[in-house]
Amino acid sequence: MADRDALPLPLEVRARLAELELELSEGDITQKGYEKKRSKLLGAYLPHPPGLEASMAHERRPPMAPSASRYHRRRSSGTRDERYRSDVHTEAVQAALAKHKERKMAVPMPSKRRSLVVQTSMDAYTPPDTSSGSEEEGGQGEGTPTSSQGSVSMEHWISRAIHQGSTTSSSSSSTQSGGSGAAGRLADVLAQTHVGKSGPIAHLSLKRKTMLGIAENGNSLRRSCEFGSDLLWPPPLESEENHSAPPDVTTYTSEHPVQVERPQVSTVPRTTPKYGNAKLMETGDGVPVSSRVSAKIQQLVNTLKQPRRPPLREFFVDDFEELLEVQQPDPNQPRPEGAQMVAIRGEPLGVVTNWPPSLEAALQRWGTISPKAPCLTTMDTNGKPLYVLTYGKLWSRSIKVAYNILHKLGTKQEPMVRPGDRVALVFPNNDPAAFMVAFYGCLLAEVVPVPIEVPLTRKDAGSQQIGFLLGSCGVTVALTSDACHKGLPKGPTGEIPQFKGWPKLLWFVTESKHLSKPPRDWFPHIKDANNDTAYIEYKTCKDGSVLGVTVTRIALLTHCQALTQSCGYTEAEIIVNVLDFKKDVGLWHGILTSVMNMMHVISIPYSLMKVNPLSWIQKVCQYKAKVACVKSRDMHWALVAHRDQRDINLSSLRMLVVADGSNPWSISSCDAFLNVFQSKGLRPEVICPCASSAEALTVAIRRPTDDSNQPPGRGVLSMQGLSYGVIRVDSEERLSVLTVQDVGTVMPGALMCVVKPEGVPQLCRTDEIGELCVCSIATGMSYYGLSGMTKNTFEVFPTSSSGAPISEYPFTRTGLLGFIGPGGLVFVSGKMDGLMVVSGRRHNADDIVATALAVEPMKFVYRGRIAVFSVTVLHDERIVVVAEQRPDSTEEDSFQWMSRVLQAIDSIHNVGVFCLALVPANTLPKTPLGGIHLSETKQLFLEGSLHPCNVLMCPHTCVTNLPKPRQKQPEIGPASVMVGNLVSGKRIAQASGRDLGQIEDNDQFLFLSEVLQWRAQTTPDHVLFTLLSSKGAVLSSLTCLQLHKRAEKIAAMLMERGHLQDGDHVALVYPPGIDLIAAFYGCLYAGCVPITVRPPHPQNIATTLPTVKMIVEVSRSACVMTSQVISKLLKSKEASAAVDVRAWPPVLDTDDLPKKKPPQLYKPSNPDTLAYLDFSVSTTGMLAGVKMSHTATSAFCRSIKLQCELYPSREVAICLDPYCGLGFVLWCLCSVYSGHQSILIPPSELEVNPALWLLAVSQFRVRDTFCSYSVMELCTKGLGLQTESLKSRGLDLSRVRTCVVVAEERPRIALTQSFSKLFKDLGLHPRAVSTSFGCRVNLAICLQGTSGPDPTTVYVDMRALRHDRVRLVERGSPHSLPLMESGKILPGVRIIIANPETKGPLGDSHLGEIWVHCAHNGSGYFTVYGDEALQSDHFNSRLSFGDTQTVWARTGYLGFLRRTELTDASGERHDALYVVGALDEAMELRGMRYHPIDIETSVIRTHKSIMECAVFPWTNLLVVVVELEGSEQEALDLVPLVTNAVLEEHYLIVGVVVVVDIGVIPINSRGEKQRMHLRDGFLADQLDPIYVAYNM
Repeated sequence: MADRDALPLPLEVRARLAELELELSEGDITQKGYEKKRSKLLGAYLPHPPGLEASMAHERRPPMAPSASRYHRRRSSGTRDERYRSDVHTEAVQAALAKHKERKMAVPMPSKRRSLVVQTSMDAYTPPDTSSGSEEEGGQGEGTPTSSQGSVSMEHWISRAIHQGSTTSSSSSSTQSGGSGAAGRLADVLAQTHVGKSGPIAHLSLKRKTMLGIAENGNSLRRSCEFGSDLLWPPPLESEENHSAPPDVTTYTSEHPVQVERPQVSTVPRTTPKYGNAKLMETGDGVPVSSRVSAKIQQLVNTLKQPRRPPLREFFVDDFEELLEVQQPDPNQPRPEGAQMVAIRGEPLGVVTNWPPSLEAALQRWGTISPKAPCLTTMDTNGKPLYVLTYGKLWSRSIKVAYNILHKLGTKQEPMVRPGDRVALVFPNNDPAAFMVAFYGCLLAEVVPVPIEVPLTRKDAGSQQIGFLLGSCGVTVALTSDACHKGLPKGPTGEIPQFKGWPKLLWFVTESKHLSKPPRDWFPHIKDANNDTAYIEYKTCKDGSVLGVTVTRIALLTHCQALTQSCGYTEAEIIVNVLDFKKDVGLWHGILTSVMNMMHVISIPYSLMKVNPLSWIQKVCQYKAKVACVKSRDMHWALVAHRDQRDINLSSLRMLVVADGSNPWSISSCDAFLNVFQSKGLRPEVICPCASSAEALTVAIRRPTDDSNQPPGRGVLSMQGLSYGVIRVDSEERLSVLTVQDVGTVMPGALMCVVKPEGVPQLCRTDEIGELCVCSIATGMSYYGLSGMTKNTFEVFPTSSSGAPISEYPFTRTGLLGFIGPGGLVFVSGKMDGLMVVSGRRHNADDIVATALAVEPMKFVYRGRIAVFSVTVLHDERIVVVAEQRPDSTEEDSFQWMSRVLQAIDSIHNVGVFCLALVPANTLPKTPLGGIHLSETKQLFLEGSLHPCNVLMCPHTCVTNLPKPRQKQPEIGPASVMVGNLVSGKRIAQASGRDLGQIEDNDQFLFLSEVLQWRAQTTPDHVLFTLLSSKGAVLSSLTCLQLHKRAEKIAAMLMERGHLQDGDHVALVYPPGIDLIAAFYGCLYAGCVPITVRPPHPQNIATTLPTVKMIVEVSRSACVMTSQVISKLLKSKEASAAVDVRAWPPVLDTDDLPKKKPPQLYKPSNPDTLAYLDFSVSTTGMLAGVKMSHTATSAFCRSIKLQCELYPSREVAICLDPYCGLGFVLWCLCSVYSGHQSILIPPSELEVNPALWLLAVSQFRVRDTFCSYSVMELCTKGLGLQTESLKSRGLDLSRVRTCVVVAEERPRIALTQSFSKLFKDLGLHPRAVSTSFGCRVNLAICLQGTSGPDPTTVYVDMRALRHDRVRLVERGSPHSLPLMESGKILPGVRIIIANPETKGPLGDSHLGEIWVHCAHNGSGYFTVYGDEALQSDHFNSRLSFGDTQTVWARTGYLGFLRRTELTDASGERHDALYVVGALDEAMELRGMRYHPIDIETSVIRTHKSIMECAVFPWTNLLVVVVELEGSEQEALDLVPLVTNAVLEEHYLIVGVVVVVDIGVIPINSRGEKQRMHLRDGFLADQLDPIYVAYNM
C-alpha cells in the first residue's frame, strides 16, 4: 500500500463513481449492481493487497465489503434535501454515534396498542441477524459479519483515496468523488482549490480525517438489530481499521489485532432481559415484580442514573423560595477577542448614461423600440414552450390592465381603486406571464401590488395570516388569471367564498379578452422613480404572522441597477429562472431587473421541476442561457436525475445564482453539483451564492469572475464556538463543525456592518457572529402599518463600543446571522428566525436538521420534511424535532432512528432534544412551494393536534434548571414550635364542635336496638325508610313496627339455623335496600356483630367476588346473610372460577323467614362492646375494618341529629352506598335514632336514570340530602343539557337547604361549583352545596349541617404546600389553589393539628396532620394479624408536648385550621378546617410533598380529550395515566402536553405517560380514585394501554 501515491484516479472515473454512489443512495441500483460496476471501474487502478487470496480462502465467503453498507448509509445522507449535504457533517455524526455506542445507553421503547401500530408491533418483530448493516446486505452470511479482512482493507483504501482527494471541509459528493487519490498531492489539491483567501478562515485543518477514523469503521453504522427486543445500545464494536491501512492515518492497528476482533463481532446472543417474557426483577424499592412494564421502567431508571451534563449552580428566585436554577456562563466558554469591526462599503453604484429613470420607463422604451424582443417564455408541464411574451405585448397589455383597474372598477364618481391603493395579485406558479402583465399594470396605474399565494382551500396553512395582511393593507380587489379564477373554491351559487381571516374581495380577471381597450387619448403617467411605494412583498415570521415589506419606487430602481452592475447583466441575455417569481430573488431577477435590461427570461414552474428535475439544465443547454437562478434544492434534484442525459453542455452559463446561498448547508449542493457537471462544461467560478432577505432585498452576491484563480472563501467553523456567537476555525479533532462559503461581497452603493443580535445594535468584533445590517437606498422601507416594528428593523443606528452611532443614515436589519471575513467577503451562518437560545447558547434550526438528516435519513424519514423549532417550557427554550416518517419503516426502525438522532444532536451540538416526534407521511402543513410550514407545525404541536405516530420526549436529559430538591431540615423540637407560636402571637391550631347538650327523650337509651323497640311501641306506624326504584316509584317502605318485627324474625333465624352465640360476626351481603337494614337490626337483636359487604357484581364476578370473600374471611364472619338471588350467585359456576366456594361459612338467605320471634332480645351488658364492624378499601388500596362500639354508634347518631336538626317530621334523601363510613350510618342508623324518614336512592339506579335523585328531592320536598361525588358527577355530566326539560317537568330544588357530599378527601371544589351553577336555574341555592369529611378512625368529623356560617374558600400557594407550609394568596394569583372548608365540625368533636413526625401541636394556618378526639371515634382496627402497633398509633396517640393527657385518633390526612371572621351559632369566632390530602396518597418527590389531585388537575386541563387522570410514583419516577376520549390517533399528542404541563406547574419531570381507554382508572364507591390498584395493574401489564411513553 505504500505505493498508493502512484495511483491517481482519472477525473472521469471519479465522476462515474460519484454517479454510482448517487444511484445507490437513491435506491436506483441494488447493492450487488453497485458492487459489480464499481469493482469494474476500479479494477485497473487497484493494487492487490497482500494476503487477500489467503484471507478469502480462510473465510470461504464471497468478497463483499462491510463498508458497502456503511457507504450506502453515508451516501444516503448525500442525497438529502437542498439544505443539508455535508459529508464532513455526516461523518462527524457517524463518528459521534460510534462514540456513543461505547456508552451503552438503554432507551425503553414506547409500547403501543396493536391498532396504533401501522406495521409490525414489538412482539411480532423477530430480530434479523446482527451482521446485516443494511437491507441489501442482509441476505449474505449466516449471522456472522459479511466481510473478509481483505475486502475491508481494499474498500477502506478506496474510500480513503476518494475521500481525501477533495477538501475535508467541503461537503457531500465533493468529498466522495473529487480530487486525486494521492495523499502526496492532497495538500496541493487543497491549496489549489480552497485555500486562496488569506486570514483565519482559509486555514483548513488537514488532519481532520484522523478523527473520522471512527466513522470509517464499518460497524459504527451498524444498527443493533436486536433493538426491538432488548433496546440496549449495541456493545462497542471494535474498530475495523486494518493492517493494510496506512499507518499515518489510524492509531488502531496495533491495538486491535483482527484475530481477536472477529469472534467479538460475531457473538450474536446477549443476555439481557427480553420484554416479552421479562425475568423476575427487582424494582428500586426491592420489590420483585414480574412484568414487561416494570422491566422498562427499571431500564428507564438505570438510563436516568447515568451521568448528565454538569449541574448548574446559580439560581434566580421565582417570586418564592422555589429556586429555579439559572444557567451560569461557562468560565471556559470562548469569548470574542478580535478588534471592533469596521463597516464595509460596497463598490460605488456606477452611473450609466442610458439607465432609465424608472422601471416603467424601461418597459416603455423596450415596448416601443423593440416590441418583438422576447421578454418571457413559459413552459408547460412537459417542458414544451407554452407561450412567449414579447416586450411589445407586455407593454400594451400592462397599459390595458392599468386602464381597467383605474376606470372600470366601481363607478366614475366612486372608483374602487385609486392611485396609491393596494391590490392583491393572486397568480399560480405556472403562469408568470399573467403575473408580469398584472404587476406592470399596477406599476403603470400607480397602485401597489401585493403578490400572494393562491389560496387552495378555505383553511390553507398560513392563508389566514395572509388574509390579515390583506385586511391591514386595506386590499379590496384581487387580480387573478382566468384559469386561477376558475380553480378557486366556489360556493353553492358559484361565488368565491370568503377565505378564513380574509377581507371581502372583488376578484378581477386580467386576461386581455376580458378587458376593455383604453381610449386613444388615455396614456399612463410615467414619472421618475420617487419615494412612493412600488410594491409590498409578504414575509412570514417565526411565529407564523405575515408582514408586508414596502419597497419604494426608488429602492426598486436602485436595486435593479445594483443587481445589473454586480451580475454584469447586458441587453438580450437569456436567463433561466426556477425560483418563485412572486417574491424574493425570483421576482428581483426574473421580473424586474430582466425588464430593465431587456433580457429574455425562461421560466420553469415548480410543477415541471417535480416531473422533470433536469428541466432547468435542459433549458440552459437548449437556449444557451448565460444566467440561471436556482435554489440548492434544484441543483440537488438535478444531481439525482442527471445520469440519463448525455448531451448536457453548461459552458454557456456565466452565472449560476444560488438563491439560498445564505443557508450554510447550500455549500454541499454547490460542491456536489460542480463535481458532477464540471465535466459537462460548468466552470467553478460560475456558481454565485447570494444572500437575501425580505427587508434588505439582496444583501450580498458573489460576482461572476472570469478569473478562475480567485477561489471562493471557505471556513470550517467550530459549532461549539458558533453556539456562543464566536468564530473559531475548527481545531483538528473536533466532530462538530460547520463549513460555510462566502456569499460574495456587499452590494454596490451599500454599507454593511454586523451588530449584536439582541439588545442595543452595537458593532460586533471581527471574530463574533452577529446580525448583518445594511445601509442602502435599495432596501425595504417599512412593515406596512406597523410603525413600532418598522423602527426596530428599518431604522437601526449601529453604535461603536463608545456608544456613538457609526453613521447618520439608518441601517436595515437583514435577519441573517454571520460575519464579514477577510477581503470583505460576507459569510452567513444562519437566520435570526431559525435561532434557538437554549440555556444561553445559540443553536440554528437548520444545523439541527442537517445533523438529524445525517443519521441514515433516507430509510426512515423524508429528506426536507423535517421541522425543528423551540417551545418555551419552564423559563427556557426547548428543541422540538418533527419529521415525516416513511410509510414502510417499522416501529423499531423509527424508534432506533430517533434514539440515534438524539445522540447525534447531543454529541455534535451539545444540546438535548426535548421532544422528537415522527408523523405519518404527508401530514405536516405545507407552504405553497412544498416546504414545511414551520409556525403552523409548531401551533399544531402546542395545541395537541399534530397526531404523531411516534414520540420520544427527553425531559430528564434536557431540563437542567429545575429547583434544587428540598433538603429536609432537622426538625425543630415541638417545644420550640409551641414557644415560637406563642411569641409570634399565633394561637395553637385547635377547634371543637358545640357540646352534645341536654338529653332528649330517646337519648336515654344507650343502644340502637333499644331505640328501635321504643319507637315500635310509641310510633308503630311512622314510616322510617322508603326505597325508590329507577323510575322514581316507591318500591317498598318500612314503618317502625315493621322493621322491629322483621328484625325479630331474623334474630330468631340466626339463633335457630345459624346456631350463633353473642358476639359472633355476621357478614350482610345485600344490595342497597331495606333488607340490609332489617338484617342489621336482626343481628343487634341476636347479639351478633354485623358487617355490611357490597355484593359481587353479577357481570363482573371475577374481580368483585374475591373482595367479598376477603372481607368475610378477614372479619371472621361465622355466617353470611343475604338474599336468595345473591346466595345462588355465591355458589354459582362463575363464582367457583373466581374463589373456592366450599370455603364459605354457612350462607342464610332471608327471603323466607320463620314465623316465630326469638324467646328474648339480646341486651348488651357493656356499652363499650362491639356494635358493628366498618370495612372499607381506602384509596391506597388497603382493606381495613374499624371497630364501632355501641357508645360510639349512639354518640355518632346524636351528633348528626344535632348538626342536621333531624326530627321525626323530617325527610332526608340519601343517594349513597350503604356499606361503610357515613354512607352506612345515614342509610341504616340515623332514621332509627332520630325518627326522620329516609328516602333511599341506590346510586346504581342513577346510571339508568340520572335525574332520579334530583326528581326525588323535588317530589318529596326534601330539605336535606346526601350524595357522593360519583352521583354529583353523573348528574353534572348526564343532565348538563337537560335543565330546560327538567324545569318543564316541574323539577324544583328551591327547598333544599343542605346538599352534602360525603367524602374522605379534599373537597372537589370544581365539581361542587359546576353542580351549583348548573342547577341554579332549577332553584338550587349555591350555599346549600357543601361537603363532609370523615376517615377510617372517625367516620364523620365535619358535616355542614343547617345552622352556622356558609363554607368558606381560601386560596393557598401550591408551591408552599409542597414544603408543608400554608401561604394564603389572592384568588387568581399564580400557583394558587382553592381549598374549600370541609363542612362544620360536628358536635362533640375536638380537632388539633399536629406535626406527623414530632407529634407536636402546630399553630393556626399551619399544615399538619388532623387529629381528632371525640366519643364516636372508632375503637381500633379489626385485623386478622392484630397489628397492634399500627392500631395503637392510629387510635390512641398523645401529643409529645402541651396537652399530653388527651387521647387522640390520627386521621392520616393533612390539613390546617384557620380562624375566620365569621361567627358560629354560639357567637364564637368560627374555626374552619381545610383538608389538603391523605398522607398515604401524598408523593415524596424531589424532597417535596405532592398531592396527586393537584398534578391530575393540571393534566386534565391540558387537552380536551383527557377525560380523567391519575398519577402515582414508581421508583422515583412519576407515572401519569390519562384516559383518552376520542380517536386513538390523538394518544401521542397528549405525551408532550402532559409532560409540559407538569413541568411548568409542578417542577416535576414525568417519567412515564400511559394513555388508556375511558373507565380504566379504578374508582371506589365514594368516587375516589384507587391509584394503588391502578399502579399494580400497570406494573402487571393489565391495563391494555393505547400508548405508553417512557420519557428520557
